[in-house]
Amino acid sequence: MAAGAPRIFVSHLAGVAVFDPNGDQVGRVRDLVAMLRVGRRPPRLLGVVVEVVGRRLIFLPMTRVSGVESGQVITTGVVNLRRFEQRPTERLVLGELLDRRVTLVETGEQATVLDVAIQQLPARRDWEIDKVFVRRGKGGALRRKGETLTVEWSAVTGFSLEEHGQGAENLLATFEQLRPADLANVMHHLSPKRRAEVAAALDDDRLADVLEELPDDDQVEILGKLKDERAADVLEAMDPDDAADLLSELPEEDKERLLTLMQPDDAADVRRLLSYEERTAGGLMTTEPIVLRPDATVADALARVRQQDLSPALAAQVYVCRPPDETPTGKYLGTVHFQRLLRDPPFTLVSSIVDSDLPPLSPDASLPAVTSFLAAYNMVAAPVVDESGSLLGAVTVDDVLDHLLPDDWRETEFHSTDGSEGVPHG
Repeated sequence: MAAGAPRIFVSHLAGVAVFDPNGDQVGRVRDLVAMLRVGRRPPRLLGVVVEVVGRRLIFLPMTRVSGVESGQVITTGVVNLRRFEQRPTERLVLGELLDRRVTLVETGEQATVLDVAIQQLPARRDWEIDKVFVRRGKGGALRRKGETLTVEWSAVTGFSLEEHGQGAENLLATFEQLRPADLANVMHHLSPKRRAEVAAALDDDRLADVLEELPDDDQVEILGKLKDERAADVLEAMDPDDAADLLSELPEEDKERLLTLMQPDDAADVRRLLSYEERTAGGLMTTEPIVLRPDATVADALARVRQQDLSPALAAQVYVCRPPDETPTGKYLGTVHFQRLLRDPPFTLVSSIVDSDLPPLSPDASLPAVTSFLAAYNMVAAPVVDESGSLLGAVTVDDVLDHLLPDDWRETEFHSTDGSEGVPHG
């Protein structure tokens, strides 16, 4: 970029598209990487962390960036696809610098970092963080909003100090629109310290959604840093099968303590799932499928299917059972698929269009049997019924995939179509 290039605040770059010279999208910006320097010299910007296909995070050096605008980043050519790994001397700009408490050199006042600005040096390809946007006053949820101002990097100090209890309000604001799986990917690549601080800043429902998308080790680490009462609340907000999977990773004493703190109904569902072997239909199922009584109508079924918090797999069909209509139910009568609901008049009783020919799964059915069932009948979910004929839950294809993929599938090296992997950054 030419001398006099505009200054860009990094919060405006979060999530923007990255394009190659041909105009094809490479991925999206998830963070920037900087290196702090001695004294009060502005940090050098090393590159951009880009999320590509498969939620892989790669490193794009600033020397390979030909243009940076608030709406897009342009690369100079081929992008290395080796997974990004942060080095000890590097700092994630969004992940680590935002929300830090610093000190204004001139007055000695404390301030909170809301954003930082980058600019390319004249006649060079180097980039620096040259400005800091701060709010005066100490951090804290109950403090009064202080004055905001933009200052030179040299006008503040404290970035190199280790800070405990760093907030995450401004970091989360930059990723507010991310899906839970994408936010989980961002959190996975933060330091354990920042991961815990971000988890503390999320509300229970959002944290529950994100935990369901994280590797087991990250789940256990985050849950272990929450107070027991909050950990129980988050477990209640998770899908029962995911909560059971997480609790199964904990020592027996910790598991029992958290189950005791959960609401009795929620704990009962999770305990029931924990009673089955992990790689069986009973261990894989969710206890919260859509259950309707025989006298429910198509209109009733469609209203249930429209619920926003349902996964596509669970919304693909409803299960018709005699009362009680919470698992374990009364006698299971059969399944009505979503497409059938769309074809029949709203006043039609679901009992009159139920598919009773499809055999349900037993809770002891093995993972290969469940997989074969879904594949043979082209299903995305299947009912699980006990010996007495009561519906216990439903197994969905996403639960099966989680157990078929390698444990480290989130970390598996991504291969480009020509088989190349690129080289480490730096």
